[in-house]
Amino acid sequence: MLRRAGQLKAMHHRGEVYAPLAHKVLGMVFEKASTRTRISFEAGMAQLGGSSIFLSPRDTQLGRGEPIEDTARVLSSMVDIIMVRTFAHAKLKSLADYSAVPVINALTDYSHPCQLLADVQTYFEHRGDIQGKTVVWIGDGNNMCNSYIDAAQQFDFRLRIAVPEGYEPDAALLRTCADRVEVIRDPLLAANDADLLATDVWASMGQETERKQREQAFAGYQVNARVMAQAKTDAIFLHCLPAHRGEEVSAEVIDGPQSRVWDEAENRLHVQKALMELLLLGARDA
Repeated sequence: MLRRAGQLKAMHHRGEVYAPLAHKVLGMVFEKASTRTRISFEAGMAQLGGSSIFLSPRDTQLGRGEPIEDTARVLSSMVDIIMVRTFAHAKLKSLADYSAVPVINALTDYSHPCQLLADVQTYFEHRGDIQGKTVVWIGDGNNMCNSYIDAAQQFDFRLRIAVPEGYEPDAALLRTCADRVEVIRDPLLAANDADLLATDVWASMGQETERKQREQAFAGYQVNARVMAQAKTDAIFLHCLPAHRGEEVSAEVIDGPQSRVWDEAENRLHVQKALMELLLLGARDA
C-alpha cells in the first residue's frame, strides 16, 4: 500500500487523471474536528473520481439517542466506505462491527493509523525501507505513540519511547511489543543514533484542562537541536501537526533541514487514496 501511495503521488504531480472510484461515495463521520483529515479525505476521494459527505457532530445521531449499531446499518446502506474520527475507540469498533462497508479509523483516542501510514511513507520516500531502523518517539504516550508501537511490529523497526512517568502509552500494547519497544525517560539518551524522531503536542484535543500540568511534566521533552544532535546525521524529524513551536518542538527543528513535516502532511492525501483504493477495488499494481 505504501508503494502504491508513492505511485499515486507521482501520478498526481504529473497531472494524470485517474478516477477508478467514479460513483463511489465516502461517508465522513467527524466527532472530533480536524483540518488535515477532512481535506485529505475529501480531496483524495475527489481525485479518485468519487464524492464524499461530511457529517459533523451536529449532522448525525451517532451516540446521541440512536444506537451506534443502527447508525452503522443505515449509513453503510447508502455509502460505499466510511471514515470515522472520534474520541472513544469502542465507538469506532461498534460502528465497524455493524457496517456493511469498510470503515477507516481516521483517529480515536487510542490510535491514529492513517497518520502513521503517512509517516512511514515519508520515511520510505527520503531514506528507504524502515525495517531494522531506530525510531524515537518523544513526548506523550498518546494515540500516535500507540500507533508507532503497532508499526514497530508491522514494519520491523526498533522503537524507543521517551516519556515522563504517568504519561506512558497503553500498557497492554507495550507488553505485546516488548521485543521491539523500550521506554527510556531521558530524551537525549533515547535519541542516540536514531534514524527518525517524532513527536506530537503535549495537550491533545479534549485535554485542554490539563494544559498547565502537562507543560510542567513535559518541560524536558522538547525536540530541539540538542536532541537532534544525538541522532544520526541523516535522521529526519516528523510531527503530525498542528505543532506548537517552543513547546514540544523548537522552531529550528521543525523548520530546519532535517524536518520532513510538510511532505508528511501531504502524504496523508496519497496514502489514504491508496487505502481507499485497496478497500474498494483490491490491490493495484505497485
